[in-house]
Amino acid sequence: MKKKVCVVIASRANYGRAKVLLQKIKNSKKLELQTVLAASSLLEKYGDLREILKKDKIKVNAEAFIVLEGENTLTMAKSTGIAIVELSSIFNNLKPDMVITIGDRYETIATAIAASYMNKILIHIQGGEITGSIDESVRHAITKLSHLHFASTVKSRNNIIRLGENKRNVYFSGCPSIDILSENNRKKLSHYVKKIGVGSDININNPFYLVVFHPVTTKYEKSYKQTQILINSIIRLNKQVIWLWPNVDAGSDGISKCIRINREKNKLDKFRFFKNFPVEIYNELLKSAHCLIGNSSSFIREASYLGSPSIIVGDRQLKREKSKNVGLVNFQENEIYKIVKKYEGKKFKKSRIYGDGKASARIVKILERLREINIQKSLNY
Repeated sequence: MKKKVCVVIASRANYGRAKVLLQKIKNSKKLELQTVLAASSLLEKYGDLREILKKDKIKVNAEAFIVLEGENTLTMAKSTGIAIVELSSIFNNLKPDMVITIGDRYETIATAIAASYMNKILIHIQGGEITGSIDESVRHAITKLSHLHFASTVKSRNNIIRLGENKRNVYFSGCPSIDILSENNRKKLSHYVKKIGVGSDININNPFYLVVFHPVTTKYEKSYKQTQILINSIIRLNKQVIWLWPNVDAGSDGISKCIRINREKNKLDKFRFFKNFPVEIYNELLKSAHCLIGNSSSFIREASYLGSPSIIVGDRQLKREKSKNVGLVNFQENEIYKIVKKYEGKKFKKSRIYGDGKASARIVKILERLREINIQKSLNY
């Protein structure tokens, strides 16, 4: 009998990291894939993923609408509670043997709480990573609720073991998001950028920046001001800009408002904005951009594998493991301008710090041979 593996996808980033893993679980002769879409992955505002999964032939077994409007700390806390309630009911109906959760967000910890309280084997991907933000606290809490761990880096694996987890249940797999980066989608990228999005026309054969800027939830009230500084810096750089809309975290309204006001003032004549990208298109942007600017973890994780020049603005990713392709800068207009000029257009040596592109195959192989795991974790020590 196949073991039921339930994967909760809560955002566009979640799916980008899990796509190859989902396909390999689906194709396994020993595993049965169950997919749950939740949170912003179901909202048109943030790029509804249902059509994308349908196109990719990934069946959606259940949906969980759990996001409260407001994009502040109160709505994040309440959305977490709603998510626990909804996911508990879904797990009760689907009856999975294992539940996979990815990353460090409020939807991720809701998945972990629901699954662990229902005595499901909880599998965590991307545990042990250090960032210095609230996400780090959430990630470590998920680690202590989880029974099986797949770390993206060697250092992360060691961190998980130092947190007290049984080293026999902690694997260095690499990050599944790396697994899809070898595909070439240059022609698809050109078509997509021309047909989708709002703003100025972009010619991808000329230098362009890719900007992904999310709010820092512990400083969400500063999001508007930080976005304005970032916009001012990029305007001075005088190149084409592809800008991906922020995620659902507290403070995203401030970012969105700042963008809209600047557009209404006709200040963004070389900017084009997008709600979402299919993962293949997004990865092609990571490869092709003259420089990556913002605070997305993909600018560290995937970009390190590609050797793409990347500028991380602010402290959302402050303590995350980085390669030489990444430059750090605070919210100071002149400093942002100078560091982008220093990094743009360069190609850095490709790093394998986050894996070699075979993470999903490793994870599935381990899940296939998994016989039994003791969820009474104290007996493991």
